[in-house]
Amino acid sequence: MVIAKFKQSRLYRHILKLGDFFPAIFFFGGFLWDALTIGQNVAALDLYIFGVYLSVAAFILYVIGRPSYVDADASHLSSRLGKFRTRIRQSRIHWPHFPYFLLQFIYGNLLSSLFILYFKSASHWLAWLMCLLLGGLLVGNEYLESEYKRFTLSWALFGFCAMLLFNFALPFLIGSIHPIWFYLSTLMGVVATHSLYKHTPNHFGSIKPVWIIAVLLMLAYTADMIPPVPLVKRDIAVAYALTKVNGDFQLTQQPSAWFVFWRKTSNDLEVLPGQRVYCVSSVFAPPGLNTKLYHRWQLYNKKLGWQTQSLIGFSLAGGRYNGFRGYTYKQNLAEGEWRVAVETENQKTVAIYTFTIKSVTATIPTITQTF
Repeated sequence: MVIAKFKQSRLYRHILKLGDFFPAIFFFGGFLWDALTIGQNVAALDLYIFGVYLSVAAFILYVIGRPSYVDADASHLSSRLGKFRTRIRQSRIHWPHFPYFLLQFIYGNLLSSLFILYFKSASHWLAWLMCLLLGGLLVGNEYLESEYKRFTLSWALFGFCAMLLFNFALPFLIGSIHPIWFYLSTLMGVVATHSLYKHTPNHFGSIKPVWIIAVLLMLAYTADMIPPVPLVKRDIAVAYALTKVNGDFQLTQQPSAWFVFWRKTSNDLEVLPGQRVYCVSSVFAPPGLNTKLYHRWQLYNKKLGWQTQSLIGFSLAGGRYNGFRGYTYKQNLAEGEWRVAVETENQKTVAIYTFTIKSVTATIPTITQTF
């Protein structure tokens, strides 16, 4: 009786209406979970797990590409699985469709994890655009299960995930972020996908989109749309003074206004004549990766745009869990809008921090924070 009344209730009708939005709701819930559990750094275990996901997806593509994969064979196979077959039926997933459902699940996990890793590394609008496209693909995957039977889409997503995974794994293993490793890892991903396609008994679908995606990824990397993975930005800040105490950086910073309750420090700096301004950045790099980063100090000109005032480099040694910290400073900064871009040796952007400078003649209150 209670159940019958519930089915007639307004709440029940609203729940039914929300059914079409469940995939998106689950996606954003998974995204928040992944954001809290991965992406703070890139661990070898993460790459191993992604590799297992990709291997399972390759096996499924091989199996469903066999000439013998028809409903009769699938039913014969399912009859040998006993309790597992019963559970599949109870979950209302028709057995011949189960491999496509599993493929969708694997692609969703791969895209979610890779999205988080790229999301953590993105800090300027070109990189955000790339993340937006990846996020849109991730949401779209929730509605594409029936489309995987076309195979072209399945190959395209497999190749895309393989290339992004190799983009992380190869620099991670070699310990270098030289551009050649990005292009080589992209080629490794597309060649691996093409090889799997050739060895699949039935060449269902087209492999051409995978090569198109590889070309687009290389062009996007050249345009600085793709963060220099596996580097991951941890934090960046500006300060009036910097001291090192027991291995920690103590930053003297300008407090934010009382009504800016969501942060303690301000991006609008009031500076005395000749006073230094420090920029401190923290970037995670995997163990064994040694490279050089640069702080590009730029001042905005209304007619000419952002103009570089200084380019100062420092060495980075990977392996520190909380990220490698480096700092640079400038004196006698002109009033106006400033930004510091953290870049690699080949001018790929890791992070950007924007702030303003205003000259004053009296000392202002400051606060000290640990970085």
